[in-house]
Amino acid sequence: MSPIPMRSLVRGFKPYTAGLSIDEIREKYGIERVIKLASNENPLGTSPLVQHTLETHVGLAFRYPQAGNPRLVKAIAAHHGVSPSRIIVGDGSDEVIDLLFRICVEPGVNNAVAFMPCFGIYTTQAALCGVELRQTPVNADFSFPWDNLLKLVDDKTSLVFVTTPDNPSGYTPPVAELETLAKALPDTCLLVLDEAYMDFTDDEADYSLAKRLDEFPNVIISRTFSKSFGMAGLRLGYAIVPEELADHYWRVRLPFSVNLMAEEAGIAALQDVAFHDETVRVVREGRAWLTGELTKLGCRVFPSQSNFLMFELPADGPNAASLFEDLLRRGIILRPLTCYGLPRNLRVSVGTAEENTMLINAMRELL
Repeated sequence: MSPIPMRSLVRGFKPYTAGLSIDEIREKYGIERVIKLASNENPLGTSPLVQHTLETHVGLAFRYPQAGNPRLVKAIAAHHGVSPSRIIVGDGSDEVIDLLFRICVEPGVNNAVAFMPCFGIYTTQAALCGVELRQTPVNADFSFPWDNLLKLVDDKTSLVFVTTPDNPSGYTPPVAELETLAKALPDTCLLVLDEAYMDFTDDEADYSLAKRLDEFPNVIISRTFSKSFGMAGLRLGYAIVPEELADHYWRVRLPFSVNLMAEEAGIAALQDVAFHDETVRVVREGRAWLTGELTKLGCRVFPSQSNFLMFELPADGPNAASLFEDLLRRGIILRPLTCYGLPRNLRVSVGTAEENTMLINAMRELL
């Protein structure tokens, strides 16, 4: 058979490497209980109201969702106090970001800008769309060098991406810096603030422009139902965008990419305020406790406003890969950051109080 027709660019792509699953660890090490603190998932699971909604709507799985997901769009708009005409939804934030590249950036003409490291979807989708993605490294302490970022921006830059809180560090720039950046960009450039973890900040007003978008018409806010709403497995993301952009988004988005179950679950998640608030409380308290305990163990813990912490192991202790393996044998999954060029760093998702305690007890024995 002749070679399958394929773009040369695609042949060079490497598949996404997800964190190890609970089932994989159980099978490999013969362990019954496994604690997964690697993927920044909701420590409380899924909202009871969402679970009930899925049970009551499963009989409608044979139906197509309504095109444009108007009920979900209306619910998200009410949640943020904006017009429904500014809301776009997608099959996870991945789809939203992918379509921003396809809609806003002319291949071979325009470019996009981001820090490095960044969310992997930025790099893969930019490449797949034939778009130049210009990047500059974050500072040594993982804060953002705004001047360096702005040096990459020119009159052909269509999108500038900033992840806040950032991953894997948890660094979150103060809102005043975002204001300055938004004002410094050309009128033809959109600033995309990827706020997947914003709900976990101590005070959103200190870090987000989401409630001030009328002041900043060039700002896009991207969010997800995967984290604080506990719906990572249902794949649902959204963004608040200028009305003109929303209009064109709906023209090109696949008609039924957000399935009926995800739509109903999203509406229910927004209604279950008690579950959402409890999630945020558990994460904030667990984050503070883990920061203190990891510091006592001699780790350098980087300040975080997210539902995870990045920490550097003591110089006289094991490296990240070694500790990662030792913890796996005890049924605890973290995320080593060797792929970021950080051989002594790991990322831990904030778990329940019990899970956090089990992690610290294990690390006391291993360090």
